[in-house]
Amino acid sequence: MNFATIIIDMQQDFFTKEKLAANKKNLIKNINSLASLSRQKHIPVIWVKQILKSDLSDSPLGNKDFGEKIVIEGSLGAELLSGLDVRPQDKIVIKKRYSAFFNTNLEDLISKMHIDTLIVAGINTHACVRMTVIDAYQRDLRVIVAEDCVDSWDEEHHKITMRYFVPQIARVLNNKEIFSLLEK
Repeated sequence: MNFATIIIDMQQDFFTKEKLAANKKNLIKNINSLASLSRQKHIPVIWVKQILKSDLSDSPLGNKDFGEKIVIEGSLGAELLSGLDVRPQDKIVIKKRYSAFFNTNLEDLISKMHIDTLIVAGINTHACVRMTVIDAYQRDLRVIVAEDCVDSWDEEHHKITMRYFVPQIARVLNNKEIFSLLEK
């Protein structure tokens, strides 16, 4: 298997919700651990960020309809959380919608690297993580959801999504299980 690790939307604006704010340090620690092991195993690390224009012209309808200005280009809220171990050799993908595949260069990027298996981390499980995982599955990529490295502001939908993935769409493994798999 040829792996890539994809880390979705670990940006300041998404951590204003109470649940995510409370779990921020733990997520950062677990994601850094996963990214470090990925690099040790020569697995590419891809950070996915949602970046929108301040006039919302490239925003999803929901943002436009409600005037929700989050992850605005050039704002502190669009920046990755401090404490995340982002390295110069890591790749960055900018998206405008939930899925990291929708109108981005992600598919090209992983195709050129001959990736067939994605390890997915980040937030929000019920939205951007879910859409990215489903789009990867639709592209016949194997997917591992890093259980210790995903979360959502909506606990109920987080749990529903995690159950939805198994067994067909994705494997859900904790970091210890992922580390063991990558040691083989």
